[in-house]
Amino acid sequence: MATTPQTMHHTTTGIDNRKLLMWIFLANECLFFGSLIATYLIFKGEPMPGPLADDVLNIPVTSASTFVLLMSSLAMVLAVYGAHHARPGMMKVWLLATILLGLTFLGFQVYEFRHFAHEYHLGLSTNQFGAAFYVMTGFHGTHVGVGVIYLASLLFASMRRNGLGRETGFHVETAGLYWHFVDIVWIVIFTVVYLIPA
Repeated sequence: MATTPQTMHHTTTGIDNRKLLMWIFLANECLFFGSLIATYLIFKGEPMPGPLADDVLNIPVTSASTFVLLMSSLAMVLAVYGAHHARPGMMKVWLLATILLGLTFLGFQVYEFRHFAHEYHLGLSTNQFGAAFYVMTGFHGTHVGVGVIYLASLLFASMRRNGLGRETGFHVETAGLYWHFVDIVWIVIFTVVYLIPA
């Protein structure tokens, strides 16, 4: 019996082993971000030289960037829908929208970092709060950047003559898992850093 692309990668769990690998990777990232968030919480309220969280954080600006990232998750859902329902035009439009929204979020983060550095002289080595804040949000921004590159590679590949092949839905859905993870992590970071007072 010939194997098809849909059956050759399945495991005894009934989940494609490539998707299972993505879930394992995301579980590992949960532990990574959990340690960063825990470190931030340890240092957030401690007396230290330099500005504290309550002095520098701009909730309205970060709320806008959070809204942008949440809208990118909606765009990703629509891209996955287009991929699964053989609507390549819809898939490409919403992949592009997700990429642009991700870049907008990164623009907000760059603005915030520059503002903190120039207005409050808060740097990575200023105090423990600065180190924990920049490392945690910086690593999240790096993950968003990787996600943008991942989605852009899918978008460019979809422009080829054969597109993403028979497994278009699978490829876009797997990328969607990563993107939604990045969004969920940001919701936790936003809540812990910006909404919970020191």
